[in-house]
Amino acid sequence: MHHNNQLSSFSTSTQASNDLDLSTKTCVPCNSKEMKPMTEDAAHSLIPQVSEWNLVNEGGSLKLTRSWKVKSFNKGLEFFRVIADLAEAQGHHPDLHLVGWNNVTIEIWTHSVGGLTENDFILAAKINELNVHGLLRKKASD
Repeated sequence: MHHNNQLSSFSTSTQASNDLDLSTKTCVPCNSKEMKPMTEDAAHSLIPQVSEWNLVNEGGSLKLTRSWKVKSFNKGLEFFRVIADLAEAQGHHPDLHLVGWNNVTIEIWTHSVGGLTENDFILAAKINELNVHGLLRKKASD
C-alpha cells in the first residue's frame, strides 16, 4: 500500500518538473556572438507564459512591456528598487519608465541583439513573481 502512495506522489512531481517554469531559469550572459533575437513566432509562443506582458514591435525590434499603477511617486521608486535588485541579480536590465507620477511601465529587450531573447521572458516571469502588491493601487472597479 505504502509503495503505491510513493508511486503516485512521484508521478505528480515529475509532471510538475516537465513543465519547466521560466521564472525558475536564470538569464544567460548576452555577450555571446551567437546570440540572435528570436522571431516574432517564437515570441508569440512564449508570451502566454508571462501574463499581462505585451509584445510590441518598435521599428522592427520586439520588446516586452507591462504597465502598473502605483500608489504614489515614491512607491514607484520603491517598485523600481525591487526591480533593480532583481535585474542586478540576473545581470539583465529593463528600461524603466515612471510617467505622470504613478504610471510605471517596464520594457524588456536584449539591447545587445536589438530584440528579444529567452532572457527577456525569464526576467518578465521573475518580475511577475515579485510581491509588489503593497506598492500598487487597487484596481479601480469600472
